[in-house]
Amino acid sequence: MASTDSTPPQAPYRRRTMLSKPDPNWVRSDDFHASFLIPYDDALEHALKYSVEKGLPEINVHAGQGKLLNLLARTIGAKRILEVGTLGGYSTIWFARGVPEDGQVVTCELKDDFAKVARENFEYAGVSDKVKILVGPAAETLQTLPSEEKFDLAFIDADKASNLTYFLQAKRVVRRGGVIIVDNVIRNGTVANPDIDDENVRGVRKLLEHIKNDKEVDATTIGTVSEKGYDGFLYALYL
Repeated sequence: MASTDSTPPQAPYRRRTMLSKPDPNWVRSDDFHASFLIPYDDALEHALKYSVEKGLPEINVHAGQGKLLNLLARTIGAKRILEVGTLGGYSTIWFARGVPEDGQVVTCELKDDFAKVARENFEYAGVSDKVKILVGPAAETLQTLPSEEKFDLAFIDADKASNLTYFLQAKRVVRRGGVIIVDNVIRNGTVANPDIDDENVRGVRKLLEHIKNDKEVDATTIGTVSEKGYDGFLYALYL
């Protein structure tokens, strides 16, 4: 079982892959606030390092965002959480710690090798009994989820071109009054730049266009600056 000793034996692992180069002030601010609010956690640090050792891309959420996701889950009393995009399971661990002992996190991962790493990280963190991984294209695995078994919260952090597909599937299985969060919707300001038109940007724009006319949800976008650069997330309430 991993320890949660508040005194770090070494400097926290830094996520390096990002959409834009962060301002040193953002990094310093992240580190300063985290030194008060996010104690060193062996299991989370292990998940980051082990994932890199196994060749996974360093595109996980940063510690401050992971803590926010955990707090949001606890704030709404989430018992069942849906995640699209497992990677090495870093954010999944944050979620698993945010649900009660009889709670569950269902997380979708495209690649078998990523899922294997995530399972090992869950075992190390002691949360395996709370997590179920669905392996395969999320557009397909999400359709296997029964709409009768509702989730309290959904977190979408996978390929951006499929944002709308994932959002609609999440909406199908999230309860009324539940929350859907979509990560990486600012993308260094490129989503609002008419001169940029790649598939990731188009995926975010398509989602925004849908939500504008979807009377069943109310949503906002929050821009963030951090050690990972300039980005943000969309927070939607299913009315």
